[in-house]
Amino acid sequence: MEISMNRKNANAKPLTGASLIKEVSRRIRLARSYWDAHNNRSCRRERDRALALYETLSDAEKDRVPQVLRVWLRYRSEKYFGEGRTPPGGS
Repeated sequence: MEISMNRKNANAKPLTGASLIKEVSRRIRLARSYWDAHNNRSCRRERDRALALYETLSDAEKDRVPQVLRVWLRYRSEKYFGEGRTPPGGS
């Protein structure tokens, strides 16, 4: 008998609707808190997770995510994590 190490997610269903919007908002807020604490690796991980979930939302659902969170996600994604950024440790 195989025992799952993560019982919380063993029977979890994919998020939809309001619960998905709530999770996207939570992940963006978490990424912002990591950013404010200068914890860049954790910020990048949570931002990637939030962005992946955000991209699954319909246009109407995206409008339900608070605008301040959407702006932060877009700003950080383009400026600090986009292709045109200066690489870390580069000159």
